[in-house]
Amino acid sequence: MTSIRDNKVVPAPRRRNLGFVLVPVLALALMVLFGWGLFRGADDLPSALLGKSVPEFVLPPVLGRGEGLSTQDLIGHVSLVNVFASWCVPCRAEHPLFMELSATGEVPLYGINYKDPPEQARAWLDELGDPYARIGADIDGRVGIEWGVYGVPETYVITSDGTIAYRHVGPITRAILRETLLPIVRDLKNQSFKEPTP
Repeated sequence: MTSIRDNKVVPAPRRRNLGFVLVPVLALALMVLFGWGLFRGADDLPSALLGKSVPEFVLPPVLGRGEGLSTQDLIGHVSLVNVFASWCVPCRAEHPLFMELSATGEVPLYGINYKDPPEQARAWLDELGDPYARIGADIDGRVGIEWGVYGVPETYVITSDGTIAYRHVGPITRAILRETLLPIVRDLKNQSFKEPTP
């Protein structure tokens, strides 16, 4: 808007459009919040099953594999259970670490294949390799619900008596494997070898 003073046209003072400032600021704030939620350690999500026995379950094998997975397979030794799916991008990222771990023989690794079409699960394992001692096909996701799975991947440390000792939500990295999971596994193995005191 303009005004006329002393026979001169004087432009009105510029007003900044508040929308031009607020929209980018709000967008930036949302991106920061989303990034924080995405990249912060998701392994701190609570689990009602920590310190409790694994749920009773029996799963058939993944297509093309000979043996499924059940509660009884997790009793008698310290183990890891990895919940994964062929459609899960972070599962693909962590898979080479599980292949390496399997080759060491340090701890048995079991798999729960979560809501995966049988042919896709089979093709995924054939392509990337199979690090699992046994895999159960949780096609309808019911066992995952009983375990309290938020999403894949998730990895659990199981004690020799079948208790859930630790749960990690999200992909396993080399640092997480080396600094968190394997120390817990080793401590649990050492505890199980100690003789009880009279």
